[in-house]
Formats: sequence, C-alpha cells, structure tokens
Amino acid sequence: MQYKYWIKYTLFGTLALMLGVYSSCTKLDEKVYDRIKGEDFPSNKNDVIRSFLRPFEHAYWSIQGGSTFMLQENSSDELMTPNRQGDWFDGAQYQRVHYHTWTPNDGYTSDAWNAFYQGIALATNSLEVLNKVDPVAMGMEEKDLKDLKAELHTLRAWFHLRAFDFYRNIIIVDSIGDNTGPMTQSTPKETFNFIEKELLNAIPDLPTVEDLGINNAIGRWTKAGAAALLVRLYLNAKVYIGEDKYSECAKVCQDILDGKYGHYELETRWDAPFDYTNTTSPETIYGFPGSLNQTHWQYDGGMYFWCVTYQAPRYFGFSDFGDANPKFALQPGRDVDSVEYSFKLGKPFVKFQKYKDDYRLKVYKNLGGSKREGMFLYGYLPYINSDGDQDTVRGNKGPYPLFIRDQVGMFLDAKPGTKIADKESDMNHADHNSGVFAVKYPFYPDGDDHRITSAYAEIRLAEIYYSLAECKYRAGDKAGAAVLLNAVRKRNYPEGSNSLYKTDGSQLTDQEMLDEWGREFLVEGRRRTDMIRWGVFNSGTWWDKKPDADDHTEIFPIGINVLNASGSSLKQNPGY
Repeated sequence: MQYKYWIKYTLFGTLALMLGVYSSCTKLDEKVYDRIKGEDFPSNKNDVIRSFLRPFEHAYWSIQGGSTFMLQENSSDELMTPNRQGDWFDGAQYQRVHYHTWTPNDGYTSDAWNAFYQGIALATNSLEVLNKVDPVAMGMEEKDLKDLKAELHTLRAWFHLRAFDFYRNIIIVDSIGDNTGPMTQSTPKETFNFIEKELLNAIPDLPTVEDLGINNAIGRWTKAGAAALLVRLYLNAKVYIGEDKYSECAKVCQDILDGKYGHYELETRWDAPFDYTNTTSPETIYGFPGSLNQTHWQYDGGMYFWCVTYQAPRYFGFSDFGDANPKFALQPGRDVDSVEYSFKLGKPFVKFQKYKDDYRLKVYKNLGGSKREGMFLYGYLPYINSDGDQDTVRGNKGPYPLFIRDQVGMFLDAKPGTKIADKESDMNHADHNSGVFAVKYPFYPDGDDHRITSAYAEIRLAEIYYSLAECKYRAGDKAGAAVLLNAVRKRNYPEGSNSLYKTDGSQLTDQEMLDEWGREFLVEGRRRTDMIRWGVFNSGTWWDKKPDADDHTEIFPIGINVLNASGSSLKQNPGY
C-alpha cells in the first residue's frame, strides 16, 4: 500500500482504536511480555505515525471543545443561548457572553486557553519526537518524514492563530523538552511573525491535493491549507498588530485561486460543502473526517446537535442521539409583535430574507436518498410518531406544539399571528418557540448510510473568494469584489436571479459585506472575528445588546485558573 493511502486509512482509525483499548482495559495483573523504553520510541514506522496522529483528534475536538464555538458565536450578533424558562440559565454565564460582561472567573475563559495549548503542546511534542527520527532506520523516505513534520508545524500554527485571535497576548511554544523555566507572553508582533514563519517554512514540504489524491486528502494539511491560514492571518492583521496586510492577503488568495498550491473548485450546490460528499469535495481545503461510529465532533452537543430544537431529531427521523437540547438559536430579527428591529447588526434570518429566492430559506427537510433541502427550522415541524400518528415537535415546558419564530418572548401556546401581552424580549425572557434554528450539516434519518458522515469543513475555497473580495472592496474595487462574491453566491439562487450583485458592485457597503460574510459562513464559528475586523463588535447594537463601554472585550481575559496555575509568569489582559 502506498504511503499516502496508508496514512489516510490510519489517520483517525488508529487513534480511535488506541483510545478504545486504553479506556477498556481494566485487568491490570497480566504479565508484561514486552516493554518499550522512552528512548526507544519510536522504533518503527508505525510508531512515527502514532506520534504524528495524536494532536489531530484533539484538534478536531477543539472546534467546539473548551467552549471555542460558543465564545465565537454567542458573543456576536449571530447566535444566542437565552434562558428558556429556566433551561440554559446556568448562572447567567451565557448572558455574560452575550452582553460582553464576562470575567476571568468564568470557566470558559480558562477552558478555551487550555484547549488551544493542549493542542499546541501535543503538536510540539510530536514534532520533537519526529525531529529525532532517522527515516532510513524507520523504513521511510526523507520526503515523507518532512511532510509529516510540515503538517505538524501547520497544525501548531493553526492552534497559535486561534489562541492569538482569542487572547492576543499569548505564549509562543516551539519546544517542550528544553523549557524548564516559566514561559512568558510574547508581543502581538512577535506572535504574528512566529505564525507567519511557521506557515511559510512549512509550505514547501507540504503535499498538494494532487500529491495525495482527492480521496486521501481529507484530514491532511496541504500547501493550500497552510496558505489559507496565511490568508486568515493577513486578513486580520490590522486588528492583530495594527498593520494593514490586505495586499499580502490578496496575493495569497489569488495564488490559491490560480492553482499555485493545488487545484480546487467551488461546489455548484449550496449544501454540497457540508454534505457527506465533502470528504472528497474540490471545495474542501482542510477538513476533519467524521463518521457516525467514530469521531463526529461538529455533530455533538457542543455544536450542531444543540443548534436544533428539542424534538427536531424526530422531525429528521434521526434517533441515534436521542432528542436534542436547544442551546444555540439565531438571535431575533423581530420584536414580539413581529416588527423588524431597526438596528443594522444582527437579525441573521432577516438578512437571509433580504434575498427571498435563496434556496437556503426553505425549512430543512430530508428528501430521501441522502438528500435534503433548506437550512432552517421554523414554524410548525410535523412528523410521524412511534404510533404511526401525525404529531408536531414540542418542547419540555408544556404539551403544546412549538411554532418556532424569528422572535424572542413568552409565546407559549399562542397561535401564529396572535399578539401577546408580554412585550419583554431579552436573554432572560425566552420560551421554546423563540429563535429560528440553523441546520448547516445534514441530519439524515435512521437507515441512511450517510447520516453523520460529513467531514467538518474547517477551510472552504469559498473563504478564499470572500477574503479576496474583501481585500478588493477595501482597495476600492467594488466591481472586482462583486464578481468574486457572485461566483459563490450564484449557487444560492435560481438561474438569472436578481439577487446577484450588480456587476459594478454599487450595492456593496461595509454593512452589506459584513452581512454577506454572515450569510455564507453562518454558524461556522468565525462571526466574532469578522465583526471585530469590521469595527463593530464593541461599538455596535443588536437585539438587546448595547455598545460596550470600550474595546477591551475585543479579546478575552485569561482565566483565573490559568493565571493561578502559571504562578506569576502570565499577565492579565488589559481591562480585566
């Protein structure tokens, strides 16, 4: 079996098997027939691969673990976790995220830091193991070993970049074994330069998608994947270090689109980048492979399975996980009387409704044969219950059917269109009718071979189109920006739709650009970052969220648990 295929088949299967064996072994009195000393590891190619693999499962977990998804989305104008008649109040911790009143005592401020740094430590440890490897002694080719090390450098850069985005004043970790003293924080400029250097140095030794083959590229860092991380770094450079890097960003984007780092193409259907076929999609630049019986972190409770209402799985016909628990919903665009709010930010569902022929606006529905339509749950959701009778999705606070709406309030069993007397609408006053739900990754029904098999598309080619469009827009080339945006947007609308931007780009404004980022990348865990880049995260108003007193909440505090564990080596971020 060729080396690249062998990696693909062992990438997560080996780790899952190892974890399963270790977690299930309880007989401890067996005779040990063999021992491997630390200095003897790795002793063969399999050991090298095992060391290489270890950080990747943690990386996949970290897209939602440590509250990373929640902090990116709930602090923005996109998602909410309101107090639903006592459900999800949880000491008002989600209110503090929404209102930007978090403190270092909130556990998630430590959890996210730990999630990033565990990944950084794992990747660095694996690098140090591989740096000592003699490829000839392991039966490997030198270029294959260079590839593995370049992928680990890229993975470590990805973790550093995310920590940098969250906390800004972070620790650079480029070695484990040689560090015996306290580690100090680097300046943002030093961190920026480190991440940039990691990626630039890794790219020459990374494979292209053609080197791997489209069937074997999922879960592997490629030249394009590392280049896409440079795009993220440069696109946000003004925020990170106060320096404009839009021209550098545009250059890397254009190189990716021109195929310098491998050939990629946009999908022609809006849902294809998230469907079970995305493991071999030409739009997937980097993704984490998932399956029902092994790893599927984006489908777990920290992410999309809690982005739907209670009995939504019954509506889907999907029973493997039981009933859901609605943690995340879209923030409302309308008040309790169904009048659209006047502020410009937020209102994500209203922003979709601006272009009424958008295919995504349909209510999510499984069509059979591993197909679906629509991206949202709203209105009544009917299904056939276990007795074979027609039923409707309900909550846990009353027997009435839920009518899910783009509003927040105590609607209870009020019928659609009924004006209720209680006009309060805020994070502490919601019921289970409140808030539209987004279903980006499909939940196919029981018996469908492709249920819960979508990869998590961490980097899509669409992001490169949008990043280059933003660079062109900021440089005054609205027409060029419109062409790039429409290249992606055209799959969301019927042929000849008037919803596409005019070719001169005259419809594009700062607000429309931010709105369009929100439509295309809804619930993909980046909204906070985009709002900060456009200068509205601290100054803007949305739903019941008023502007912050200042901009110190642009970065999170370093959690008290992290500070206590560090002794005096870490300094708290300004303003906390």
